[in-house]
Amino acid sequence: MPEQRLTFEVNGKSVDVNLPGDTPLVHVLRHDLALKGTRLGCGEGQCGSCTVLLDGNPVQSCDTPLWSVEGGRVTTIEGLAEADAPGPVQQIFLDEQAAQCGYCINGIIMSVTALLARHPRPTRAETVAHLDERHLCRCGAQARILRSVDRAMNELGPVTGAPE
Repeated sequence: MPEQRLTFEVNGKSVDVNLPGDTPLVHVLRHDLALKGTRLGCGEGQCGSCTVLLDGNPVQSCDTPLWSVEGGRVTTIEGLAEADAPGPVQQIFLDEQAAQCGYCINGIIMSVTALLARHPRPTRAETVAHLDERHLCRCGAQARILRSVDRAMNELGPVTGAPE
């Protein structure tokens, strides 16, 4: 596919790139924009470690072609931080020690942020279904992850998914 000029927003800043439109978003985020918090796992949209928010919705950036984000708003894990400190959901995950190996946790935090932005008081079943839909975590941190979601839900109320 030939290169094309694409413009979109990443973490509140406008970005212009000249790349083939079928380039996976994860490669642009990591290599061109140096946003290393979005991790490449399976590369097939199955594990969720590369999850980012696109217009507030969680998407796997490894199978999101660049052309599909034209004019859109992308938020990465770095975009959730506030004044060089972790954002509220990030801080709760840190406080609850929700990550064991840490590889998939950034994608999970992005999905939880989207869930709480849309549905501030999900049931445990809704939370599990939401996470099971797009995330694989092999390290055994699921109980701590769910405890973090419960705490975020109870302490934060509606969560915003992108900087304004």
